[in-house]
Amino acid sequence: MAIRRFTDRGGFISIFNDENGDYMRTGILDANGIDTGEEPFCSEFPQLLDIGIMGHCIHGLNGLCSSCGVECYQSGAYENQPNMIFEYFKNIISQCEGRTFQVALGGRGDPEMHENFEDILACCRHFGIVPNITTSGYGLTRSLSSAIAKYCGAAAVSWYKTSYTYRAIDMLLEKGVTTNIHFVLGKNSISEAVELLEQNKIPQGVSRIIFLLHKPVGQGSRERVLSIEDPLTRDFFQLISKPEIVEKIGFDSCLVPGIAAHCPQIPHESYDACEAGRFSAYIGPDLKMTPCSFDKSDKFAESLYEKSISDIWNGDKFYGYREAFKKRCQGCEFVSRCLGGCPIEGEINLCGKYNQKYK
Repeated sequence: MAIRRFTDRGGFISIFNDENGDYMRTGILDANGIDTGEEPFCSEFPQLLDIGIMGHCIHGLNGLCSSCGVECYQSGAYENQPNMIFEYFKNIISQCEGRTFQVALGGRGDPEMHENFEDILACCRHFGIVPNITTSGYGLTRSLSSAIAKYCGAAAVSWYKTSYTYRAIDMLLEKGVTTNIHFVLGKNSISEAVELLEQNKIPQGVSRIIFLLHKPVGQGSRERVLSIEDPLTRDFFQLISKPEIVEKIGFDSCLVPGIAAHCPQIPHESYDACEAGRFSAYIGPDLKMTPCSFDKSDKFAESLYEKSISDIWNGDKFYGYREAFKKRCQGCEFVSRCLGGCPIEGEINLCGKYNQKYK
């Protein structure tokens, strides 16, 4: 079992298990190495990087996302940019050696469609970093799934409910890959999510179903943004609070304001507030680095053509992004757990308090 331990200059220790993806970190330690219980606010370097190696999406450009009712936040139905050059990727990963535990490979398209996909995976492992991917499954082959099994920690299949969705799940499971489902949770899909959980319709063998909150970014419409006033949204939070349900699921940090406010049975030590700009960052195929892939304004973005990852991470723009967290929702009983939720799209916060009092 490969367990890595990193002592951050901020005074805490992070631990990562390469084999099963378990991640833990201490609170701030005192001079005697005793945990004070104070939660670290950020790391000295991103411990997780979301790297968008894909500049275009074959699945999206063929109209398949739209036909499945999915609104791509990367605008994959019409954006057609070059993929990240392998040498650029290698430079990024070399900067992360000994400092970043894992990378999520994606961008505007299925990462296994990259022309240097296996080289990218091997490069990650060469520098001691665990790669993970998300795929629609559309172009997945047995050869590609073998490469995923060889190098990746886990894979997620987007929930399109097509023949290639189920084929990809089966193919990955046959190769022994830890396989999850990524389910985009919006007004158009909340009833299906409740049904999946109530009737246990998660495909057999899948490790977990991961719920990703719909955001009004790219092709994402505001009409699909969930409301806590919707009875189905409240049903969803009640369901995922049950022990027999929570062990089958996961969720992105965008859902944490709702979890903190409506799921008191879930220990807050088991989830983290939005880690963007604090413990993670996004790098696009154009080598722009920004705290979060959902930030399309470029307000906080800087180019890796001009600066290193460390320079950007510790620079003024990322500092300004972090400061936004500290000014939000002061006085709210849940702020220590969710840090005020999303600094980019505040309307997605499902605590029920943000838009009323703490905006």
